Amino acid sequence: MKVVGTMFFKDSKLLIDKPRRRSTYQMIGGKVEDDESPIEAAIRECHEELGKYADFDEKLFELVMEFDEIATSDGVTPIHFYVFKYNGILNGVLDTSEEIERFCWYDTSCAGILLSNTLKNEVVPYCLKNNLIK
Repeated sequence: MKVVGTMFFKDSKLLIDKPRRRSTYQMIGGKVEDDESPIEAAIRECHEELGKYADFDEKLFELVMEFDEIATSDGVTPIHFYVFKYNGILNGVLDTSEEIERFCWYDTSCAGILLSNTLKNEVVPYCLKNNLIK
């Protein structure tokens, strides 16, 4: 399965969300559909998860990582993950939905937040190594 995630940053913090059906926080993103490219999926998922009041420029997405892992959701499904970095400022207001319970601007001071395997093992270490978060 192919999956995408997008990193948005503000004040040296990474935007993550908590889906209503999961106990862990995850990246803004989701599954790549059969008829779309990874970048198209990333843009679609950002529109779906951030809500209609979030404002971003679709031309400012940059592919920065690809890796294979096992899905946190079931612990068995192999996935190929594409991670995009948004090279701009996310404007507007984030809007929760039937799918998304809450958002969090994450840095290492956020003790007690349960992170998905993707965040914990790949994305947060990448962000720390590249001084994107504190």
